Amino acid sequence: METRSQWGTRAGFILAAMGSAIGLGNIWRFPATAYENGGGAFFIPYLIALLTAGIPILIMEFTMGHKYRGSAPLTFRKVNKKSEVVGWWAVMVAFVISTYYSVIIAWAISYSVFSINLSWGDDTGSFLIGDYLQRTVDPGQTGSFVPGVLIPLIIVWVLVLGILFRGVKKGIEVANRIFIPALAVIFLIIVIRAVTLPGAMEGLEAFFKPDFSQILNPQVWVAAYGQIFFSLSIAFAIMITYSSYLPKKSDITNNAFITGFGNSSFELLAGIGVFGILGYMASTTGQTIDSVVQGGVGLAFIAFPEIINNFPAFNELFGFLFFACLVLAGLTSLMSIIETYIAGLSEKFNISRGKAVLFGGGTAAVISLLFATQGGLFFLDSADYFINQFGVALLGLVEVVLLVWVFRKLKGLRTHADDVSDIRLGSWWTISLGVITPVVLGYMMFMLLKTNILKQHTNSDGEVIGNYEGYPDMFIYFGGWGVAIGALVFGILLTLPRWKGPHAQETSYESETKEAK
Repeated sequence: METRSQWGTRAGFILAAMGSAIGLGNIWRFPATAYENGGGAFFIPYLIALLTAGIPILIMEFTMGHKYRGSAPLTFRKVNKKSEVVGWWAVMVAFVISTYYSVIIAWAISYSVFSINLSWGDDTGSFLIGDYLQRTVDPGQTGSFVPGVLIPLIIVWVLVLGILFRGVKKGIEVANRIFIPALAVIFLIIVIRAVTLPGAMEGLEAFFKPDFSQILNPQVWVAAYGQIFFSLSIAFAIMITYSSYLPKKSDITNNAFITGFGNSSFELLAGIGVFGILGYMASTTGQTIDSVVQGGVGLAFIAFPEIINNFPAFNELFGFLFFACLVLAGLTSLMSIIETYIAGLSEKFNISRGKAVLFGGGTAAVISLLFATQGGLFFLDSADYFINQFGVALLGLVEVVLLVWVFRKLKGLRTHADDVSDIRLGSWWTISLGVITPVVLGYMMFMLLKTNILKQHTNSDGEVIGNYEGYPDMFIYFGGWGVAIGALVFGILLTLPRWKGPHAQETSYESETKEAK
């Protein structure tokens, strides 16, 4: 008899999976990435990346979780005992991401409040760095706590851990049924307002205008695969964990297509909204689109407040809606990230969900306090770059190579997916995972290692600045490489204790025998 927690409905799972995939990066990363890599022409490699890497890996991870009915560590253990470490490595990557992702949500909460009276003033850059984050220390130094970050950070953790305490069906599913529709409605309002602003059409023309000369540029293809990879929440335990809560009669392939295209549709919508607003900013300030385009933290917390200041009407309302979108998108993703190590700890050590939430979530919450200090932005920036590039991306490469080429599990996974899905998988899926994805990810890792080991990072003017963002060597060693390597080391350590739960003596062979019966 099935005793594992389950989603109440198929829609509940899809909303949760899309809530995980749709995060802060969809809003502040995709528009700038597309614009800088060929505009409208970027959508060709982007769509190919979605169909040859994004959706194939989604199907693979959905199938793994559904077939083996476990968290990422348990799932990889059932695949082969020697691969359990990959599951724990993925969980530790998720753990690290949760510690600083929560802080960015806290910033968005603060800015939702600031938008009520536009208290960020005219110099939005100085307000963020000086007044709000109070960054008065050098990289590697912490300084004191920043109350404006600390208080909303505590609110984030209380809210998210409270939801997770309630479990999969009553907690995560209920929250996503509220947050995702609210996010969709609010963001649609923003987009409609954005495209009706003066100058919006110029912004959209710049966004969609294709530069086909970029199609043959390998970096554009790497950017496309990187965007798909990082935006779909694949290769760091989330989708395996979420799909393990699916009922046994679930259409895996359809769910993957819906999730993948739903995430990409939101990214396209985000691009339209962002560039409509950037077009307005360019027209009102007399600048070119090139000069106002930026991504990441700068777009959300510097450029957008500046734009909101110049809105023709309802500045405060628009500002509140925009930052509310960031909060909602962030919360749905954060819940999924934390769920990975709650499930892993509960199954490995045979403890209740409540204890796993308290221990795992509580530990992450304490560590996140580092990013609420005056030097927190430096630690956040470095940890985010290295854990994503040498955690998530490398994990994806290792995961695919192990499953396809070392353990030869693709045929069994394909059979399982076909048995429960309307769409049957063909050679497209096998070739994508066996050839295309490993080659692209391998090339990405080679270029990343080359850039970082040889210190070949450049600034916006193309000048070589050495380490990432020009940070000092010691800070990069500990705050960058140390974080990425630490996730792997702790993953290995968590593999060592014996399983205390009902899966303690289960081997890969035994689990597959049960599936066959």
